[in-house]
Amino acid sequence: MGKKRTEKVIFENVEVLDAGAKGVSVAKAPEGQVIFLPNVVPGDVVDVQTLKKRKAYFEGKAIKIHKYSEHRTEPECQHFGVCGGCKWQNMKYSQQLFYKNQEVFNNLKRIGKIELPEFEAILGSEKQFFYRNKMEFGFSDSRWMTYEEIESGKEFDNKNALGFHIPRMWDKILDIEKCHLQEDPSNAIRNEVRSFANANNMTFFNPRNHEGLLRTLMIRTASTGEIMVLIQFFEDDKANRDLMMNHLAETFPTITSLLYVINSKPNDTIYDQDVKLFKGREYILEEMEGLHFSINAKSFYQTNSEQAYELYKITREFAGLTGNELVYDLYTGTGTIAQFVSKNAKKVIGVEAVLEAILDAKANAERNTITNCEFYVGDMKNVFNDEFIAQHGHPDVIITDPPRDGMHKDVVAQILKIAPEKVVYVSCNSATQARDLALMDEQYKVTRVRPVDMFPQTHHVENVVLLEKR
Repeated sequence: MGKKRTEKVIFENVEVLDAGAKGVSVAKAPEGQVIFLPNVVPGDVVDVQTLKKRKAYFEGKAIKIHKYSEHRTEPECQHFGVCGGCKWQNMKYSQQLFYKNQEVFNNLKRIGKIELPEFEAILGSEKQFFYRNKMEFGFSDSRWMTYEEIESGKEFDNKNALGFHIPRMWDKILDIEKCHLQEDPSNAIRNEVRSFANANNMTFFNPRNHEGLLRTLMIRTASTGEIMVLIQFFEDDKANRDLMMNHLAETFPTITSLLYVINSKPNDTIYDQDVKLFKGREYILEEMEGLHFSINAKSFYQTNSEQAYELYKITREFAGLTGNELVYDLYTGTGTIAQFVSKNAKKVIGVEAVLEAILDAKANAERNTITNCEFYVGDMKNVFNDEFIAQHGHPDVIITDPPRDGMHKDVVAQILKIAPEKVVYVSCNSATQARDLALMDEQYKVTRVRPVDMFPQTHHVENVVLLEKR
């Protein structure tokens, strides 16, 4: 039942009970200890080998499956279980939605400790694969070897990889043949970049030694059919850079925006880097209800375009605008929600901390001939103050879509102080959303809740809440 093997424990015939945080599942050892397991599904009965013992739980892996859950399905992707991207690909989609809905409910109830209305049905994504409009891949000269490759005893001459980081290993890249997250020509572009680089002896990045030519590849697509490709080079090697970029331009003439960055700093982020245009234009266009939004290399845009449209429709519905309201859109990003609701409002004020995003928002509003939106840049907790309200007017409705950390307590305090009739809270992290809802509970009642699945095959879920003054 509990045999020791080199300080690790094996538990036999353990039933997987629940889906836990970050895509792992939850089981219980015979003596009641919690075990977190990857790559299994609630309802499976498995033998478990523990890998790490924490104070309150074990981390382990299933070494044998005695009974398969009725909620299992065959993963589509050949890389499932090694790549850390789609941890729920072995679970039926209906069950994924069940656990996402349950996570939101549990967080709002346990963390928020607030009275909740009946949830509206979680909105599933029409596309369960090939739904992402942005993918980022890393180059490595020492690719991650799978267990099967190591066991085969073969010698592998070419260790170059272009793919995803192995979970918890910043310097290990899994070579990806086919990813099921972004529509073609994404896979074709990535595979061509790798094969052309190998054929021309271009060096792949080594993150430990900080050397090599090719560092990262970003591909963005839009529902309009436009495509952006950006290659990040570590070294400034014009001959090889032009060779690669010209080959891409000729092989994939449908690329709208072909860009590059030369980045020799320690990390891969491009937000402080100079993006160079090689061919085409510096942005691609996304469309939503006749509105067009330009997306450049550094822009934030919801990564599931079709489902973003559904999310924004729910947000607009919850706001219940009649055309007479002054709306504040906090954490407006590139102003997509602000412009999306503007035709139903008297005026919309968008606030965002990132200057480039606000510049995008203003340019998009001009492109869309929207005249009742204004955008302001600044740290939310500093700019959203009494003076700002006095200058721009008292909002009837606030829409807030903060980052994963939720709203700063000073922002919550200011909302409570100015007390708009309604607050629509869009969140990508229902735990921090629940914390903020608890702070607002004395003045505001949660009257509507609807989770939205933006990321099938993963544990991530968005949630929209309507708060109305008590």
